[in-house]
Amino acid sequence: MRKLTFAMNMSLDGYIAAPGGDLGWSVPSEELFQWWSDRVGATGLALYGRRLWETMSSHWPTADQQPGATPAAIEFAGRWRDMPKVVFSSTTSTVKGNTRLVTGDAVTEITRLKAEDGGPMDIGGATLAAAAMRAGLIDEYAIVTHPVLVGGGTPFFTALDHWVQLSLVETRAFPGGVVLSRYEIRR
Repeated sequence: MRKLTFAMNMSLDGYIAAPGGDLGWSVPSEELFQWWSDRVGATGLALYGRRLWETMSSHWPTADQQPGATPAAIEFAGRWRDMPKVVFSSTTSTVKGNTRLVTGDAVTEITRLKAEDGGPMDIGGATLAAAAMRAGLIDEYAIVTHPVLVGGGTPFFTALDHWVQLSLVETRAFPGGVVLSRYEIRR
């Protein structure tokens, strides 16, 4: 059975995007960018909601070919292209690269994917992750908290019908006061 992790940047007040989808507050340090790159390199399958997919796929497929691309960006772009991806959307009709599109029920498909053999899976995108959270499919939360209050926007967590007990498995500080907290679900 595959492990499913919800890993995202989060403001201190609990948002993954500020109002209007603004992500300017979450620009990573070199060290944090390397952590994200290593995470992508170790991911067996990435699950994306439509909006996050559009953001990532508009930049990373050719980021290594852009003038002034840093070695870190070149490495990340290659890892991102190589990583198998599934996009969940009822409005997108095509995806490119090492990606497949699922237009049906996300919870059913994520449940099926978790039951398969393979490497760890990451899930990204607030709406998709919220559906997986409510269905009890997430095994770990990797929360990269930035020291900023954005006052609203897209929340990291969704409303749940019951408590979910967690165990802290790692904390790590990054430059600029950014803190990684990893929690596993207690089952």
